[in-house]
Amino acid sequence: MLEIGSGTGLNLAYYPDRVQKITTIDVNPGMNALAQKRVQAAAIAVNHQVLSGEHLPMPDNSFDSVVSTWTLCSIANIDQALNEIHRVLKPGGKFFFVEHGLSDNPKLQVWQNRLTPVQKVLADGCHLNRNIRQLVEKQFDIVEIEQFYADSLPKIIGYFYKGVATKGLA
Repeated sequence: MLEIGSGTGLNLAYYPDRVQKITTIDVNPGMNALAQKRVQAAAIAVNHQVLSGEHLPMPDNSFDSVVSTWTLCSIANIDQALNEIHRVLKPGGKFFFVEHGLSDNPKLQVWQNRLTPVQKVLADGCHLNRNIRQLVEKQFDIVEIEQFYADSLPKIIGYFYKGVATKGLA
């Protein structure tokens, strides 16, 4: 299993028991320092690396699954990162993701587009206006996705995509 944008390692405590080993990557060296305590305390073996999701050194067809939570919004070359995720997945492998992005409401989209340049500066490259469904569907043939607003967040930042994309067998 591979986790892209693992940040402080918050997800490590939530992987099911059947996950015995995971490779986690994050491009931010500061996050690496914060993650070390969680990596050491994890119930599973963790290979944590400071890497960009846009340039993965792993061979093709290396992982059964890839996880990304609130990461695709801030990767500079999102198409390249999704290509890399697809490349390192084994045939039939699954890409699990939860992301925020472009609302389906045209009035909110206007504001998301206006505020994204500011958001990118304030929030480490985060884009409010990425259409995650469209981006994932460009790379994967099989995509199951839910889109919804988070009740506790302002709608301009609280539009979410939760899904599973499967790499074809061919």
